[in-house]
Amino acid sequence: MTTALNPPGETPPAEGCIGEAHQERADGGMWEHPAVWAAVVLVGAVIFAAFFLARIFGWGG
Repeated sequence: MTTALNPPGETPPAEGCIGEAHQERADGGMWEHPAVWAAVVLVGAVIFAAFFLARIFGWGG
């Protein structure tokens, strides 16, 4: 029977990750939230469509 080189619960060196730990960057605020940009695009599309509906039906002059 072989003897365990590492204590139970520890990862052996050959199976560990070779990447180094990195700092998490700070939250980018609204720039990293796609729901905000989806809402901006949706509102813009509705305004754009409303312009053409107004032209078709003669609303506003």
